[in-house]
Amino acid sequence: MPNLQSARKRMRQDAKRHSRNLWRKRRIKDQVKSLEKALHGSDSKAAQAEFNKTCSVLDKIAATGTIHRNTAARRKSRLSRRLKAMQQKKA
Repeated sequence: MPNLQSARKRMRQDAKRHSRNLWRKRRIKDQVKSLEKALHGSDSKAAQAEFNKTCSVLDKIAATGTIHRNTAARRKSRLSRRLKAMQQKKA
């Protein structure tokens, strides 16, 4: 345990940031799972709506610095490819 007051404060801040970042990453995972469920379904419009929600969540969390903006862009690109493949398969 730290003895200095500033070190104690730093520990409290790190714990708070850590839990907040875990919550944000869990939010991304949950949203991607719901998108994957929609991709396996037959409704193209529902999959598009879930994709839009997922992109929004990724952009918001990348803006906070929890994940890098290029990581968010890469994930959106890969999910977009899967959505287009699903839409072409249905058409």
